Amino acid sequence: MSVSEIFEIPKFFYFESGNDFSGSKDDFSYKIINGEKLKALTWHGRLCSMKAEIENEAEFERNEDGFKEMIRWLEERYKEK
Repeated sequence: MSVSEIFEIPKFFYFESGNDFSGSKDDFSYKIINGEKLKALTWHGRLCSMKAEIENEAEFERNEDGFKEMIRWLEERYKEK
């Protein structure tokens, strides 16, 4: 079972281990950057995050609650399109 109703995002353990993650659905793309906090970026199109125009960006605590909040935030950004 995925942690998201929309996206195929790994469980929190993947990020707890220090990994970044990126993905897309339709023309909506996202990237989750691991650091002191989890940073989520979103944009439309197939360009990589370094070449794309980032439309939304937010940081979340690097714990289970922050992770769940980030998932909800990503789903809301997707539904806005």
